Parts: sequence; structure tokens; C-alpha cells
Amino acid sequence: MGQGDTGIRAAATEQPAASHSRRGAVVAALMLSMALAALDSTIVSTAVPQIVGDLGGFSVFSWLFSGYLLAVTVTLPVYGKLSDTFGRKPVLVAGAAVFLLGSLLCATAWNMAALIAFRIVQGLGGGALQGTVQTLAADLYPLKERPKIQAKLSTVWATSAIAGPSLGGVLAAYADWRWIFLINLPIGALALWLIVRHLHEPVRESSGRRPRIDWAGALAVFACGGVLLTALVQGGVAWDWLSAPSLALFGTGLALIGAVVVIERRAAEPIIPGWVWRRRTIAAVNLALGALGLLMVAPTVFLPTYAQAVLGLAPVAAGFVLSVWTLSWPVSAALSQHVYGRIGFRNTAMLGIGTATLILLAFPFLPYPGEPWQPALLMLLLGGALGLFQLPLIIGAQSTVGWEERGTTTASVLFCRQTGQTIGATLFGAIANGVLAARLGGAGDLDAVTRALGSGAPAEHVRHAVADAVHAVYLGAAGAAALAFLVLLFVAPRRFPVLRNPGD
Repeated sequence: MGQGDTGIRAAATEQPAASHSRRGAVVAALMLSMALAALDSTIVSTAVPQIVGDLGGFSVFSWLFSGYLLAVTVTLPVYGKLSDTFGRKPVLVAGAAVFLLGSLLCATAWNMAALIAFRIVQGLGGGALQGTVQTLAADLYPLKERPKIQAKLSTVWATSAIAGPSLGGVLAAYADWRWIFLINLPIGALALWLIVRHLHEPVRESSGRRPRIDWAGALAVFACGGVLLTALVQGGVAWDWLSAPSLALFGTGLALIGAVVVIERRAAEPIIPGWVWRRRTIAAVNLALGALGLLMVAPTVFLPTYAQAVLGLAPVAAGFVLSVWTLSWPVSAALSQHVYGRIGFRNTAMLGIGTATLILLAFPFLPYPGEPWQPALLMLLLGGALGLFQLPLIIGAQSTVGWEERGTTTASVLFCRQTGQTIGATLFGAIANGVLAARLGGAGDLDAVTRALGSGAPAEHVRHAVADAVHAVYLGAAGAAALAFLVLLFVAPRRFPVLRNPGD
């Protein structure tokens, strides 16, 4: 590790999860699984008109996205604990099977309610794909090689997430929207076959007692997360924030939080063990990556609208302005090992998020209306900064625990990042709509502006209002980045207590 993180403790010997001769096939399966999870988050978006035209249900189509997101997020902690208890392979195989079943059911949906229900089934499998793939990546590679596989997975995720809308549009226009889900079947089947054929986990020493599954805790976590995330996703959209549905959901969510705490304290093998928050390193990483999820909403959700409404770009060109950060993020992540090998995980992450804060603060100072290369350059720099921030934290957190705690640790990190994105979409949506309402005399919101872009360029005063709204969102994102910096500065230990394993 070099000079950076020297607080090293002895660890029980870990064998690699697969031999070097089989590792390439397993890595290919992990990349295919990651591509499935990433594609399914975005591929449906451009096919919504065709889906609604065929099935109806325009008033509830947003649940095609919300339902999937909710299922993925709330199952992450459950799958993390199960993978620590029973191994990665059975959890990944079961999750992939559920995901493929959900995909097949989606392709056969006869109305919007059925499609939403089947998307939730997909999400139940997608949670296993996301969490277990990241955990297996740490199992397969020793510490010094983990940036390579993580950079590959980051590249797959970024490329798939950007390509998803275009692929969905092509399939909907030239084939049928049902192929958006059917295309998952051959890809997923290949990934599943590679995992079954080539992944052989070492036999772990048995403690002599039968594993106890915390089903009550799993149900409580699922219910609590589902209720609170539904309140955040639908509040201000389907109903007012202070309406009876919002108050009822938030009240129920708070009561369920109390139930989760009580159940998990009494459980022999809790789904969310207390050490996830008692250990400074993991708690700091969870909070910092929650802030990352929050700030990522600014570019991913609002920059395309800014590029179309303010810069006057076509949708494809607007997507390119956003996608340039997928070029610098994986490269920066892959090179981060040379930085944290010298100055440590914490300082590398602080360098990345500190730089990201300055870049986000620079966005409101772009000239109006400006040139497309200006926000594109900022996105390129932002991707490089966040690559230095995210990857060292994930690898650092995984490296402080042994095999039997790695799944839970990875799942908690991803859960916090996903939750941050949900909160960010709600918070920044409210900020953007508030600024638009103030600039436009109390009328209009960002969704209305986005829908109006298809009928021509917006009026000049609307363009100014959109620019002000997105600038406010970026200032909020800079605040989230500064919060992550402070968390690392005051909560994270100076040196992560890294466990040394053979090959590190």
C-alpha cells in the first residue's frame, strides 16, 4: 500500500474466489451483469410514448422508474447480508434469475399496472446484481489490483447508462418496446452461465451452527425503505408535501425506523448490523457517498435540460455534453491507486471532492448563453475529480473488513449512494421549480419546460429562468460536495485500518 494507509491489521487467510485461469470468465460475467443493471435504469426512458400508447396509464408511468429504483435500493442491505452468510455465488445466481424472470414478464405485460409490478420484480433481482457484483470484484482481486476491475465496472456502468436511452429509442422505433426487456434474456443467460460454470468460491470454515436469517429485519428494512422512498419520490409530484398522503407516509416511515432499530438490536444476525455505523471508517464512507449520490443528480438530471433549453442543442448533442464525464471518470479511478498509495484513501478522496466542489461552484459563472464546450469541459473535469473521490472510498471501506463482512459493507455503501440520489432528485427538483416559479411569475416547472422543448425553442425569458434554476441546483450540489469533504475531514480516520490479505 505504500505510505498512505499504514494502520494495517493481520487478517485471516483468504483464498481468491476464483483461480486466475477462470477469473477472466467471471469478470466477463460481472461486467455483463453490471451492464444489465445499468441499462435497465435508463433504457425505458425514451420508449415511454410507445409504451403508454400501447398500454395506456400515462398518469402512473413514472412508477416504471420509481418502482424499479425502490426495489433495487431497499433490497441492497438484504442481499449484502445474505452474501456474507451463504456466499456470493448463490445470491448472484438467484438475483440474476429473478431479474431475468422480471424481464420476461415485462415483455408480456398487458397493461400499465402489470408492467409496473413486473418492473418491481426486475428491481428485486437488480439489487442483487449491483451489490454482489461490487463485492465479488473485491473478492477476486487483491488490494493493489482492485482499481483495475473497479475501473472496468465503472466504464461499463457509465457507458451502459448513457447508451440506454438511445438503445431504448431505437428498439421502440424500429422493433417493439417489448424488445427493451427481451434483450436482457440472452445477455443475462450468458452471464448466468459464466457464473455457474466458472465461479468456484473456496469452502469457508463452518462455525458448527446453522445460519440464522433475520427475516423480520429484512421485512422491516424493506417496508421502511419502501415507504420513505415512496414519500420522497411522489411528494410534490403525485400530491403536495403537506397533504395527507405525504404526512401519512412520513409518519409511517418514522415508526418503521423505530421498528427496524428494535428488531435489529434483538436479532442474532441482523440485516443491518450496528457496526456499520459504529466503525468510523465505514460510517464516514457511507455519509460521503450519500452526499455523492445527492450531487450527481445535478448533472445527470438537470444538465440535459440546460443544454437544450439554454444552449439550444438537440437531444443527442445535449446527451454528449453530459456523457463526456464517462471518459474521465474511469481513467481517473484507474489511476487513483497511484495517489492513494502515497497519500492514503482519505486524503485522495478529499482531494477529489474538494476539486469537485470548486468545479460545481464554477458552473453558475458560465457566460450566458455560452458555448457547448464550456459545460462539457466542466463535466470532463468533474468526472476526473469524482473518480478520485468514489473509488478510493469504496476500495478503502472494503479493505477494512474480511470476507464475512464485505457484502454487508459494500451494500451499505451502495444503499447510501442510492438513497442520496433519491433525496437529491426530490430536493433539487423542489429548488429548480421554486426558482422557475419565482422567475416566471409563479407559473411553470422544469418538467413543463422539458416537455415544451419538443415544440420548439423556448422564449428568451424562459431560457434565462432555466439557466437560473440549474445554476441554483449546481450551487446545491456544491454544498453537498462540501458536506462530503467535511465528513471526511472530521469523521473519517486519517488512515483506514486496512486488513492485509495474501497477494495485497
